[in-house]
Amino acid sequence: MSESSITRIQGRRLWDSRGRPTIEIEITTASGKTGRAIAPAGASKGSGEAVDLRDGGQKFDGYDVTNALNNIKTEIRPALLGQDVYDQLNIDRLLIDLDGTGQKERLGGNALIATSMAAAHAAASTAGLPLWKYLGGNEDSILPTPEIQIFGGGAHAGNRVDIQDFMCIAVGARTFAQALDWTAEVYRMAGRLMEDAGKLKGVADEGGYWPDFASNEEGLMFLARSIEEAGLRTGEDMAISLDIAASQFREGNHYVLSRDGRKLGSGELIELLAGWISTYPIVSVEDPLSEHDRDGFKAFTKRFGDKIQIVGDDYLVTSAERVEKAIEDHACNSVLIKPNQAGTLSETRAAFEKAGSADWGSIISARSGESEDCSIVHIGTGWGIKQIKVGSFSRSERMAKWNEALRISEQLDNAGALHSSKSFPWGDKSHKIK
Repeated sequence: MSESSITRIQGRRLWDSRGRPTIEIEITTASGKTGRAIAPAGASKGSGEAVDLRDGGQKFDGYDVTNALNNIKTEIRPALLGQDVYDQLNIDRLLIDLDGTGQKERLGGNALIATSMAAAHAAASTAGLPLWKYLGGNEDSILPTPEIQIFGGGAHAGNRVDIQDFMCIAVGARTFAQALDWTAEVYRMAGRLMEDAGKLKGVADEGGYWPDFASNEEGLMFLARSIEEAGLRTGEDMAISLDIAASQFREGNHYVLSRDGRKLGSGELIELLAGWISTYPIVSVEDPLSEHDRDGFKAFTKRFGDKIQIVGDDYLVTSAERVEKAIEDHACNSVLIKPNQAGTLSETRAAFEKAGSADWGSIISARSGESEDCSIVHIGTGWGIKQIKVGSFSRSERMAKWNEALRISEQLDNAGALHSSKSFPWGDKSHKIK
């Protein structure tokens, strides 16, 4: 038996940031080294993503994971004991074949992704390397640029506003640390402005402020003002990114913006977004149309694809097959990478590489139900993903990931330098897109 052979697999029930059960897997190799990973969980989900296996019933509102843990004990553990932890592709193939369903609903996508990521951690530990370096990084690696939520809405904040995420990107920052410094000031200023206006109603799932805006556009107005009040230049130092999460308010053939009292067709929603893009320093829009509105995605990308970043999340669900189809359709120019949407690291990597083959952008992303697990920071750095999205600038499950990136920056020769704006879809263009 080699030192990299798997000798022990332990599954345990932990708790995520919403106080719901989740799964942690710990894998030990013959060398005595271990690796652990925790499965996250989303609230706003694409219909095609890997399915978390939950127990149902009344206990914990049906979110318990005892059935998934039993699958780990009775099926996953026997299949993986003795396997070489260095062979990630083989481990993931065994998991996929063992489950035997398209969306991992039999054994549970939560069980599979925790096992897959734990294997990578165990391999890195056995090799004596940090995970980011084991996954292909080196001292010249560039950290992903942070995309940080300031206001939370949609499914993450009781639908107080329809738009799910009002975020900022420090497009003018030279280092990861500087990007966080600037964002900290914007976050602080946003809270002060909202409190003064009587619009601060708490904190949403991902740590962003829970707003009481009179309209969706008021969120943009407050965010732009927060950037300026923080002493930063809008569109030059700090820009705005939106996650529309349009699937969440699609009803039939229309989009219903409850906060605005409007019912829009695809073309009308595109015109609304066009007005915002021309007025505010918006450089990225995620899921501008519903995951089922293929023609809407194509129309939006045709109009703005050479000007801003257009991100597919629910639309693509970290699927190489869906990314390939969207490339053929010219329906996006960037993909959100969520490992638990795919269910294994190998499938996650395939989606990322497929996007890269078309020179698309990629963003490694956390979920609304998170933990102290920092795997995505290492994955983003090791694979060379250019952006990272973990939520806001508060709550320990979010800050753990920002802080981990700062630690990694100390191991890099470039001291945490970021990618040039020229390497992103928005480039050096003006933030006001006509």
